Amino acid sequence: MTRQYICGGVMMKTRLTTLLGIDVPIIQGGLANLAYAELAAAVSNAGGLGQITATSLNESGELRAEIRKTRFLTSKPFGVNLAISQHHDIDGLLDVIVDEEVPAVSLTGGNPEPILQRLSGRPICKLVLVAAVRQAVKAEQLGADAVMAVGQEGGGHIGRADTGTMVLVPRVVDSVSIPVVASGGIADGRGLAAALALGAEGIEMGTRFVATQECMAHAAYKEALVKGQENETVVIKRSIGAPGRVLDSTWVEAILREESVGTTAKALYPYITGQRNKLAALEGHLDEGFAWAGQSMGLIHDIPTVAELFETMVETAQAMSKRLQQCW
Repeated sequence: MTRQYICGGVMMKTRLTTLLGIDVPIIQGGLANLAYAELAAAVSNAGGLGQITATSLNESGELRAEIRKTRFLTSKPFGVNLAISQHHDIDGLLDVIVDEEVPAVSLTGGNPEPILQRLSGRPICKLVLVAAVRQAVKAEQLGADAVMAVGQEGGGHIGRADTGTMVLVPRVVDSVSIPVVASGGIADGRGLAAALALGAEGIEMGTRFVATQECMAHAAYKEALVKGQENETVVIKRSIGAPGRVLDSTWVEAILREESVGTTAKALYPYITGQRNKLAALEGHLDEGFAWAGQSMGLIHDIPTVAELFETMVETAQAMSKRLQQCW
C-alpha cells in the first residue's frame, strides 16, 4: 500500500515514497562519523528515510549492533550508506546488510557494480549517488532502483564536473526512468518544492541534518553551520581527484596550500584522515581538522529536532506549491 503524508490537508506522494515505504520524500545523507542509530531512527520516525553510515564503523559486528539498535528505536524503514573504498571491508559489511535484511542501501563513491550485483534479486532498495548524467544512466543499467543526483553545492564528496543541482537534476530526470532524488544545496521546504518542480521524486540532505538535536556532531560544528554563510565553504582534495566540500578553517587552508604546490596523495593523506574529520566534527576542534559542509549552511538558522524540521519543511513546501499555483 502506498503511504501518504498528510500536512494541512495536503497529501504528499511520489514514486520515492512508494518505493521506500516512507511518508515524506526526504532521505538523510550518509554523514561520515555522525549517522548512527539515534539520528537514523529520528529521521525514519519523522517520516523520511534515516541512514546508518557503515564505513565509519570499525568492523561488521558494530554495523550489526547499530542496525539492531535502529530497529529498537523505530519500526519504520531505514537504510545503510556504504561509502565504497578500498580501505574498508565492504564484503563483510554487505554480509551483515543482507543477513539483517536492511530495507535500503545507498552507495556513494567508487564503482557500485559489484555491490549492485551482490544485492540483485534481494528485497533491498538500491540507491546510488551520482554527480553526472552518464553515472546515472550506468547506475540504472546496473540495477539501481533510484539515483541521487548531487550538485556541486553539496557538502562532502561531490562530482568533478562542478555541475549545479539546478541543472544536474533535470538532466538526470530526462536521462533515466527510475526515480531521481535531488541533493546538494537543499536545507528547507523551498528546496523540497524546487526539487519536485525539477522532476525529482524527493530530496537527500546532509548538512541540514548535522544541525539537528539528534545528531551527535559537536556543538561548535552545529553552531558554525548556523552562523556561517554559503560562501564560507571550500572544496578540498581536487588535486587527488576526490573533491569534497568542507567548512573553511585554518586546517583547511593548510590542506589547500599543500594542494597548490602539487603534493602527492600520499603526502596529503595526513591532512585528510578520518581522525582529522573526527577532531572537528565530534570534538569541536574546527581548526585542527575538517568538517564537511555544503553551501546550504547559508540557509540554516536553528538547531531543531528532526520532527520539528520535517514539519516546517512540509508546511513550507506546501506554501510554495500554493504560491506557484497562484502564478497561473
